[in-house]
Amino acid sequence: MMRMLHKTCLLLGSALALSACTSSGEDELRSWMSEQRANARPHIKPLQEPKPFVPQAYLGSDGMDPFNMLKLIQALRKEMNQSSVNTSLIAPELNRRKEALEAEPLDSMVMVGSLDKKGTPTALIKVGALLYQVRLGNYLGQNYGKITRITENSIQLREIVQDGGGDWIERTSTLELQEGNK
Repeated sequence: MMRMLHKTCLLLGSALALSACTSSGEDELRSWMSEQRANARPHIKPLQEPKPFVPQAYLGSDGMDPFNMLKLIQALRKEMNQSSVNTSLIAPELNRRKEALEAEPLDSMVMVGSLDKKGTPTALIKVGALLYQVRLGNYLGQNYGKITRITENSIQLREIVQDGGGDWIERTSTLELQEGNK
């Protein structure tokens, strides 16, 4: 029986060895892949022919030359006129005597009330622990702020400030009435 079992195992082993030697379809797959690689060609779009450059004649020769000295002089005159307008805004402010509230920044001031003294609108402004009375024409803040209007609830100012280009411009600011303690 042992012999029979041994023969059967030997027969089964040789059958397995023979089946491993046969091709399992890999050869077909490899031949198909190599055939596809040989036939595959990339599709490259051909480059277009460059367009010829055609120079154009300068037609602005009848106008002013951009490098002409007269053009530079005109630009300088225009700049001087503009700077004289800006200087006219700030010059009167520099020549007058400063008031006490011009030393304080506007955001440190609080409007706490308003009253009418002999027909003249007056506002009460608190700076720190001090209380000030201001009227139309008084100056507030560090930007040459002149009081232009006083109402029951607000003070309107005309300030002169420098913009990003260094030019002096006018702007309006408002101090609102603050109710309660700040």
